[in-house]
Amino acid sequence: MSNIKIIIVDEHPIVRAGLMSVLENAESIEIVDAVKSVDAFLEKMKHLPATFIQVVLIDVYNPSDLEIESIKKIKKSYGKIDILVLAMYSSENFILKAIKAGAKGMLSNQTSRNEIVEAIYTLRNGYEYLGKSITNIVLNSYINRSSNGGNGQDYLSQLSLREIEVVKLFGEGLTNQEIADKCFISIRTVESHKNNIMKKINLRTTVDLVKFAIRNNIIEI
Repeated sequence: MSNIKIIIVDEHPIVRAGLMSVLENAESIEIVDAVKSVDAFLEKMKHLPATFIQVVLIDVYNPSDLEIESIKKIKKSYGKIDILVLAMYSSENFILKAIKAGAKGMLSNQTSRNEIVEAIYTLRNGYEYLGKSITNIVLNSYINRSSNGGNGQDYLSQLSLREIEVVKLFGEGLTNQEIADKCFISIRTVESHKNNIMKKINLRTTVDLVKFAIRNNIIEI
């Protein structure tokens, strides 16, 4: 399999250099460039084949509607490129907007190298990725609202015991690798379970999956 080609977007040269250093020796990941803005990324893409880049890694310092518009701009121009967002701080509102705009993965910019690498691999395998701290934001916000509606129990009956276990672990904020290790299965199997679960219970995002786990008492809060 060919390398996953990525471009890093960050306004600070020292951070760009740091991210490049962190990822340069990661297996099957090739850093094509690191640029200062989304506009610079789009300009760079004018000189590359549309399908050359697989992932764009965007570092966000001040989550706002401007950042959401930037994500939309990338998705509109290059719909097949997976967008991975690193956010200094965030809210459920920004997370949901970013996912709706086209972000396929979100991490705190305090995350580890291993989680960034895992997120990139996960995106290229066709799945979303929400980091632990991002999942916790969604959990806390959802708990505070204490929503109990819906027909979750009907959906729950469609899941196997293994699938319920996977939902529980996602709801607790475990990464794909951690779930694989805990269940003694491969990451690809974890992703397959997640994909089947999402189809069975008619969910679109990992955020929805976490909410489903709370609403149906699959995880303790």
